[in-house]
Amino acid sequence: MKKLILTAALILVLGVTFGQSLKKGNLIGTHVLTVDLKPDITMEQWQEFYISKVIPEGEKHDPNWKVYLVKGIRGENENSIGLIHVVKSEEHRDKYYNEDGSLTEFGKAYQEKLNPVFEELNKLGTYTFTYTDWIIQ
Repeated sequence: MKKLILTAALILVLGVTFGQSLKKGNLIGTHVLTVDLKPDITMEQWQEFYISKVIPEGEKHDPNWKVYLVKGIRGENENSIGLIHVVKSEEHRDKYYNEDGSLTEFGKAYQEKLNPVFEELNKLGTYTFTYTDWIIQ
């Protein structure tokens, strides 16, 4: 019986993990980063912190907004670092950002929750980015 329950739980977890796909209306944000590291900090340290601390903190406060740290391996952004944001919808993104790119009141409250982890990240280095938002058709 324990094996049956364990197997059922494993199938359920794997199904949820691998069953997610992009859907019509999802917003995909592609960001190309320029990272300015502090002395004695490596890009690997910065990336590890972003993956292990920044991303989980953001997803804790909004599970409808997923972020992935990526590295360009070909093309115009080869050897660049980037972020891919997968957001439930354009309307969901608009809860955070005004049309001019500034934060809404909701976005400011969300950013306030993330400030401690970004203050830690800034001790390793800072970054700027360019981005494009895409809607799944």
